[in-house]
Amino acid sequence: MPAPLYLQIRETLIDRMARGEFRPGEALPSEFALAAELKVSQGTVRKALDTLANDNLVLRRQGRGTFVPETTVERALFRFFRLTGPEGESLIPQPLSEKVTRRTAPARIAERLGLADGAKVLRIRRVRALNGAPATLEDIWLDPAILPVRAEGALPNALYTHYQRSHGISVARAEDWLSAAAAPRKVEKALGCPAGTPVLMARRDAFDITGRKVETRESWFLTDGIGYAASLA
Repeated sequence: MPAPLYLQIRETLIDRMARGEFRPGEALPSEFALAAELKVSQGTVRKALDTLANDNLVLRRQGRGTFVPETTVERALFRFFRLTGPEGESLIPQPLSEKVTRRTAPARIAERLGLADGAKVLRIRRVRALNGAPATLEDIWLDPAILPVRAEGALPNALYTHYQRSHGISVARAEDWLSAAAAPRKVEKALGCPAGTPVLMARRDAFDITGRKVETRESWFLTDGIGYAASLA
């Protein structure tokens, strides 16, 4: 059975955004113009746009129109970073070191990214600080066919902004899995913590506007004075 017409229009608009026909920060054509172009009613276009707005794939601005979201540094940091201090204040770790390497994907990473065994991937390893002290180790894994991030020069703190501006990939949503763990050896070494230190381990998968997984990462956080905030609807 075919999908309802408004969902077909939704997928058409997503495809056009993904192909760069509608670029980040730009306004979409008006509902009237889209309806005429796509040969459907304005009500159908409006319903499609409503679903996109509900999923944060477009932004409605009163009196100005409907826009493709732009992943600014502020939007990326405060939407996708959920670390908090003792009073619930947002904490944004700052990079201390990073290294980009090309390597064979571990089996678990190949599976998450939908790659064949033995595929080559990029790993961005970052040590990040809170209040000047090492607090986080991140391993960020990418398929170079989708995100050919280069090792030359320092990457910005907000990688999702870089993905959009340099590679045309907009991260629309992320899924996090959290668990308590004892710090593995690489975390002890990177953060200078004693063996067996309790850490928060977070696995994240990030998806673009088409629902394609474009990044998987594993992060370990020292837990002293740090929380993780999430809003549940």
